[in-house]
Amino acid sequence: MSRLPTPITVADRASERTGKRTGKRPGEPSAHRPDGQPRRASALRRHEAATAWAFVSPAVLIIIGLSVVPVVWSLLLSFQADDLVTPSVWVGLDNYRALAEDPGFGQAVRNTLLYTVLYVPLSVGLGLALALVLNRRIRLVGLYRTLFFVPFIISATVQGTLFSFILDPEFGAANSVLHALGVSPQGFLSDPAQALFVLVGITLWSGTGFCVVVYLAALQDVPPSLIEAARLDGAGRWHLLRHITLPTIAPISVFLLLWQTISALQVFDLVYVTTKGGPLGATTVIVYFIWEQAFKNFAAGYGAAAAYVLALALLVVGVGLRAVRSRERRRLEGATS
Repeated sequence: MSRLPTPITVADRASERTGKRTGKRPGEPSAHRPDGQPRRASALRRHEAATAWAFVSPAVLIIIGLSVVPVVWSLLLSFQADDLVTPSVWVGLDNYRALAEDPGFGQAVRNTLLYTVLYVPLSVGLGLALALVLNRRIRLVGLYRTLFFVPFIISATVQGTLFSFILDPEFGAANSVLHALGVSPQGFLSDPAQALFVLVGITLWSGTGFCVVVYLAALQDVPPSLIEAARLDGAGRWHLLRHITLPTIAPISVFLLLWQTISALQVFDLVYVTTKGGPLGATTVIVYFIWEQAFKNFAAGYGAAAAYVLALALLVVGVGLRAVRSRERRRLEGATS
């Protein structure tokens, strides 16, 4: 029985007939077999990467130009004496030492902390209470949810202008109502003892709606099976809220605490529109102090140093709340396992 030739042998014989010498013995594998697949795949990947960078490079340049470069520049500026006109002078940590001894900066820090301590828990607590009420099946609930959220989308400039007219000590509608009720007129934003608390009230009017919407979304994710099981065991509304609802939405509460704290520490536009930091510095917060030093007193280096003190405070708050959230998550995972 004759053995059939291998494909390689047939190819060698064909090359001999056409006069193409391969220079190899019959049966030896070809060393010049064309195989360009890896090269073509590599070239295709390089082409795709270049195309992707061509599309994203404008956005990357904008981000670097508007965020990274100003951050680095302001950090260097905080170690200099700069009036934005004459050449700057390197002063090291002198700006930070001056901040520690500046009574105006101390007052701004106290005002900001008081504003934050009042606004954050009140906005989160009111948002949770309203969300629990609006999470029920009541008539026109969609309208109520919209009405609570509308103030949040109004800019702080419009809010400040609106309440400046309402709370005007002489011609405002608020004092007209108080006069009709037999209450003596109030100074509101012009009274050093009331101005900061009035600003907290204005911000609550607008900022609580955000907490309401976030909590409403979180309440939709509470497992109905847990609630039904707890009700079958005889749990009342308070026990359901304390042992099921609040632990389930705990990550959302931590997020809202962080978000509202950052918003409170960065408040500026409402103060600028309504009080300009007055009266007698009663509403001067840190961000307004930074703006005043940098662009009103032309002490840009001093203002940059104050800005980095605020940035450090925000970093501490963020890291602290993140640690609390991680610990709460581990506790919940341990409880479920």
